[in-house]
Amino acid sequence: MTQSVEDPRLLKGIGVRKRILRDVERYIEAQPGIGKLVSIAIGDIPEVAVYVRNQAKVAASVNLPFEQVFWDGDITQEECKTRLQQMNDDPHVLGVILQRPVPDHINVRSLQSAIHPLKDVEGMNPASIGNIIYNDVALAPCTAAAAVELVRETGLNMEGLEVVMVGHSEIVGKPAAMMLMAEGATVTVCHHMTRSVAMHSRRADVVVVAVGKAHLIGADMIKPGAVVIDIGINQTDQGLVGDVDTDAVKEIAGWVTPVPGGVGPVTVAILMRNATVAHQRQIAAGWLD
Repeated sequence: MTQSVEDPRLLKGIGVRKRILRDVERYIEAQPGIGKLVSIAIGDIPEVAVYVRNQAKVAASVNLPFEQVFWDGDITQEECKTRLQQMNDDPHVLGVILQRPVPDHINVRSLQSAIHPLKDVEGMNPASIGNIIYNDVALAPCTAAAAVELVRETGLNMEGLEVVMVGHSEIVGKPAAMMLMAEGATVTVCHHMTRSVAMHSRRADVVVVAVGKAHLIGADMIKPGAVVIDIGINQTDQGLVGDVDTDAVKEIAGWVTPVPGGVGPVTVAILMRNATVAHQRQIAAGWLD
């Protein structure tokens, strides 16, 4: 069945993205001389270039300075950390984005830990993720925050919602689950050892999926009227698809995010919003005038 561009069941991200970026642009207009975002790409990895171009384009649209830095693929772990420390100490650097993937010899978690939490606009430092446990979600991982933003967009009262999170990765599933709990939702997390994902998802008001398995979630796994947030991105012979069988599920669900066009557009907007939060926190810490 062909998806209609006007289908109200499709929860598209473009409207949320525009609203967030409008607020970011207003903030930046009121902050002359705001520092730059620095994007770090290590090695020649083609897919990284797509992310960088998109981030640079969005940053330019809100007048946020954006610098692209490319490090040789044979750079050592220690040299990476030294350069990151220099950026931590540089008052002209507002935030640091470490593009992934990185070369095999680089420990990405170690480098994420080396980025100061107040410059961690991606929300990947363990301290940033740990803050979510204490309901401090302002600098959360961007994709997880985008998923929560789209649930909020439905207008449903988050308090008491039954949510099932399918997938428990450290940078998406777990943070998203904790953020939803911070909103007052009752969250069940399913993963590869869960005996019956369908048993849980069929009772959920909201199903969030981030697994990386094409069309894992079908219509028979969704409660009528539920919200379905599809974070998955899978390249198939039929093109780019999510973890949800969108055409089938939208006949049952109240809302379902399309892939592409759902969570993705909001994710980069959240990155820009995180930059404004980082700026505010750096001022509060006495780093900036």
